Amino acid sequence: MAAVIDKVAWVRVEDGRILSTRSRGKDAYYIPGGKREAGESDAETLAREIEEELSVAILPASVAHLGTYEAQAHGHADGVLVRMTCYTGDYHGTLAPSSEIAELRWLSYADRDRVSPVDRLIFDDLRASGLLT
Repeated sequence: MAAVIDKVAWVRVEDGRILSTRSRGKDAYYIPGGKREAGESDAETLAREIEEELSVAILPASVAHLGTYEAQAHGHADGVLVRMTCYTGDYHGTLAPSSEIAELRWLSYADRDRVSPVDRLIFDDLRASGLLT
């Protein structure tokens, strides 16, 4: 059985671009989010990770499940998969990189080759639905 890294991610699209982050020392961009801590719900994980990484508060009433995606984990041994449960949601505050995040950037579909394999699946779906330019 393959190892699976279970993550929750925040998909934020504005003006045809998706919010992505790059961690210190990494070469790829990732959709912001992270791993659950023991006993956390998806919504709790999302709120905690986004506040830690981007210094904003997710508005709980606005959170909606977008989809769940699975692919080879970027930078891990073959056969290690990442499963990302993705949510949309509004936020309060000013986006700013924090914690391990070195940079945040709004990416278009043309930037698809700069993101992890699982993020490419999300980019494809957002492009197909007309949300990502």
